Amino acid sequence: MAKYSQRGSVAVISVDNPPVNALSSHVRKAISDGIVRAGSDAGISSIVLCGAGGKFLAGADIREFGNMASFDGPNLVELCNRIEACEKPVIAAIERYALGGGLEVALSSHYRIAHQNAIFGFPEVDLGILPAASGTQRFPRLVGLKAALHYIPTGERFPTTKAKEIGLVDKIVDKDVLEVAIKFANDVKNDPVISRRSSRLNVKDASNAQKYYEAAVERAARKNSGLLAPTLAMKAVMASTVGTFEQGLEAEAKYRNVLFSSGQAQALQYAFFAERAASQWSLPDGSNFRTVKPKPIKSVGVIGGGTMGTGIAMNALNAGLNVLLIEQDQQFLKKAVDQLKKLYQGSILLGKLSKGDVEKRLSRLQSAVSYDSLKNVDLVIEAVYENLKLKQDVFAKLDQICKPDAVLCTNTSALSVDKIASATRNPERVVGTHFFVPAYYMKLLENIRGLKTSPVAIATATSLGHLLGKVPVLVRNCDGFVGNRMMKPYHTEALFLVEEGCKPEEVDQVAEDFGFPIGVFKVADLSGLDIGLSRLKESTKSFNVNFDEKTRYLTGARVSMLPLVLFNRSRLGRKTGAGWYNYEHPGTKVPYPSDAVKDLIEEYRKQNGIPQRKISTQEIIERLLFGLINEGFKILEEGIAQKPEEIDTIILLGYSWPRQTGGPMFYANSLGLDKVYSRILEYGKQNVLSPHWKPSSLLEKFVSEKTPFSQWRSQPPSTVSRL
Repeated sequence: MAKYSQRGSVAVISVDNPPVNALSSHVRKAISDGIVRAGSDAGISSIVLCGAGGKFLAGADIREFGNMASFDGPNLVELCNRIEACEKPVIAAIERYALGGGLEVALSSHYRIAHQNAIFGFPEVDLGILPAASGTQRFPRLVGLKAALHYIPTGERFPTTKAKEIGLVDKIVDKDVLEVAIKFANDVKNDPVISRRSSRLNVKDASNAQKYYEAAVERAARKNSGLLAPTLAMKAVMASTVGTFEQGLEAEAKYRNVLFSSGQAQALQYAFFAERAASQWSLPDGSNFRTVKPKPIKSVGVIGGGTMGTGIAMNALNAGLNVLLIEQDQQFLKKAVDQLKKLYQGSILLGKLSKGDVEKRLSRLQSAVSYDSLKNVDLVIEAVYENLKLKQDVFAKLDQICKPDAVLCTNTSALSVDKIASATRNPERVVGTHFFVPAYYMKLLENIRGLKTSPVAIATATSLGHLLGKVPVLVRNCDGFVGNRMMKPYHTEALFLVEEGCKPEEVDQVAEDFGFPIGVFKVADLSGLDIGLSRLKESTKSFNVNFDEKTRYLTGARVSMLPLVLFNRSRLGRKTGAGWYNYEHPGTKVPYPSDAVKDLIEEYRKQNGIPQRKISTQEIIERLLFGLINEGFKILEEGIAQKPEEIDTIILLGYSWPRQTGGPMFYANSLGLDKVYSRILEYGKQNVLSPHWKPSSLLEKFVSEKTPFSQWRSQPPSTVSRL
């Protein structure tokens, strides 16, 4: 709702629609009614529009998208026009944020006053749409075409200082915005508003339209490849440079309608809600995210100062936590602390942090080589080398030293949380927290519950994720958990495709055309081929088997030893200047197709009697994706994840699956589950020794029963760990 009150001759319309003051239909109607009431009241000379709870307006309520109720009362375009048309000055008093439709309301006001810490932006492109309530027309008229072509297609948020610089904000305040706005309203109450109407302004830098447009197109191609919304948003903004405001609105509406009916908008909006649903965990005993209180976290111990450990430490310092970093000796400790300082120096150079910000954060860092220093921390994150025995030794020490209620987290990417927890006397407080590189940037935290992990430990790991600015998703313990388990068929099939006739660059190109930012073989070069092989060695230890370049099968399943062939010839990836691709120098980023790799692949085929054939683009993409999707249904079937939103969020945030497809489970539904199932059956017939092509029973069930996506849920979880 929006409350109407009066302060002398100033009307105050305050939106109170928690939690974010979204512009729901009833809110729009209340604001409109308030504008009409104030406009017709002779005792009112000016109007202040604000938000309750220290927040302005977060934008449209996307829960109303596609809902006829959203058309009750004025739509957002009509509301913006009504605000601007008011003959009395309307002042937007902006606190916390003005986003999307909230920013469009501010643009329609005659003046804008903002707190110094407020944030502005048009996040619509993240949902597959564009600012469709005159934002693409008012914003360039007010701030210029160059700024509009930057902020609208990218969805980038910007601070109050930038808003003032580009001409969006009239006044910045560091105290009570409402009180300053009321005083300002009294000061301008007799000023004519006609010159303050953004729809009547000309786009001041329209003479450079083509130059700015080409720069925006190039930026979108680089950062938003495959996304429709940024492209059409740019076209809508460009419409502000030709014709009238009303004609610009017609163009905006045309592009809006295209986007609203697009599959990308549906997928992106699903992904938005999936992230929120994915963090809402529950257990078979009824414990859930609402009923279990996490332990407070003020101090965190991080064991291991490598790439992952320093990234986690930086993430925790950025979140305001006290961090104790542990390494095995002073030499490794110094290297870790130096690396952390180097990361922060990079933040200073990029303008993300000031020197003072960095000094404040590093003041919360302590370092030591003795585990005894961890006796008082609230939570410990182990980030040592991916070796089961090493991790068990670490947890045995932690069990003896840490206080009894400290939560013990292992940053394993695939090892059994239950086996790690078995080294402790109290496995209830052990939980997996799988971070992704770089840990200070990647949004996903894949939390893993073992058979004995307590609800409190789960709640605390979830709380940790939120504190670190991540999306925490809880899954059950199994080999590879959700993310790495699902990506294994993707990597496996990429290798088989190369064995059978593809070039590495062909497979990468198909993956990138689908929307992955970087192909599978480029990722392998980035990570290092030695990393993948070390994981293979670790995973085969329990089977007591060895492998070499001639190995074709492991534990009865087909494997490819092409990575070992390259490894044995010192082609480890970027770090050696040669992997699947060639690089100009060790450590450089630009890949070039390698004739040497081509020769090695051809020799490998001859030695193993693998005939070469031409493989279609369709087969490449199906084999890359459908085995992965099949594994997702097996994960649901086993109760490793409970709902498709958890799976999709993990693969979207952790593995850069193209967001405009919604994630693998949503994508499978979009294609038609019967089609996906039939292709999995066909590839299963052709590849009987590849277990990832054995169809999921749950997938078969959903197809035969035509189960709608909203009802895709896990089977009752087993009481036995899969490890």
